[in-house]
Amino acid sequence: MIRTPWRRRDEPLDHAELARLLPAPGDPELSFDRLSSLEEHLMSEIRHLTPDASAGAGTPTSDAVPDVPFAGAWEETRDLRPVRRSRRRPVLAGAGAALVLVAAGVAALAGGFGGPGSAVAPPAGAVPAPVVQVARGSTVGLAGAVADISGAVARAELPEPRPGQFLYVRSEVSWLVTWDGSDGKNESYVEKLHPREVWMSPDGDRGWLVEPYREATGRDGITLDDPGPVRPSLNAPSYDYLRTLPTDPDLLLKKIYDETEGEGSTPDQQAFTTIGDLLREQVVPPQLAAGLYRAAARIPGVVLVDDSVDAVGRHGVAIARADEADGARTEWIFDRETYTYLGERTVQTRDAEGIKKGTVRGRTAVTDRAVVDAVKQRPAAPAPGDRPARPAPSAGT
Repeated sequence: MIRTPWRRRDEPLDHAELARLLPAPGDPELSFDRLSSLEEHLMSEIRHLTPDASAGAGTPTSDAVPDVPFAGAWEETRDLRPVRRSRRRPVLAGAGAALVLVAAGVAALAGGFGGPGSAVAPPAGAVPAPVVQVARGSTVGLAGAVADISGAVARAELPEPRPGQFLYVRSEVSWLVTWDGSDGKNESYVEKLHPREVWMSPDGDRGWLVEPYREATGRDGITLDDPGPVRPSLNAPSYDYLRTLPTDPDLLLKKIYDETEGEGSTPDQQAFTTIGDLLREQVVPPQLAAGLYRAAARIPGVVLVDDSVDAVGRHGVAIARADEADGARTEWIFDRETYTYLGERTVQTRDAEGIKKGTVRGRTAVTDRAVVDAVKQRPAAPAPGDRPARPAPSAGT
């Protein structure tokens, strides 16, 4: 039942009185992955409704995107941001109705789930979040480990994508879900571990996402094509953009701090997150990847964790940092012998925001990375009896 606030005669209520009479608004937090997938879905709808935004797109999406909202609202650790990685924001210029659609869609999905008393059962497909013992991190051995990782990355021989080709990354992923049970207590669940495939053109203008677990992508996936020109940046990195960045760690770190000023919970945490975003779901030029890892090691609070586990159970050492704001520690995991990047895990290091210490807030595992000739084309499968190759050591997080 919606109550009408009582008013004195015909006098309008001021903001202070409204704040006193009405309950505090909720502040749901969508994961970056959820928010990006939502934007992709909404932009597909917008392209159908606004001819000028869709003209010449050339990528059919009407059959691939079901006209339904997500099955649940997902609150994910702010450090685990898997997306197609370009962190591009779709251009909404010249479409007032589109802006209304985006605002309404985000509000409906963000406000419809996850708030107090808004859910009486975990979202479909979610399972209880694993809880692990939080391993101690230390700066002892960090410099040596980063030197080994950077050296292995710099020596990697990777195919250079040509115009018209696509960077392909396949991962197994799972993100945190929170909901309020019938007793009012916050419960932590995670998505069922599921595959995710991303294709991106070197210039970042074209791409495709297949993640059947997400209702918004459909079984065939959705386009990641930009509806308009987007200037590459740290927040919208393409392969071609990454090739223009300096490889010197000090220069990289200065650029990152300068261009992300005011973002994130702290400058240091945002710098660490930005490096992860630059490397995630990308095929990074080897010298740049080496420079980025060396730059990360110079950020205050970054530590070495002797043992971490990726989403498919592979153990390795990790470069890690805990967010001072909420205690969520993101760990980039590397094979102990080859220093190949395996995946990422975020663990809660203290009780905070209703999430217990040791809760695994998110986990990924890169299972394939390659350069292919077309969207939705997958690398050739290994011959029977061949041992599956490890993912290329170049593309970090």
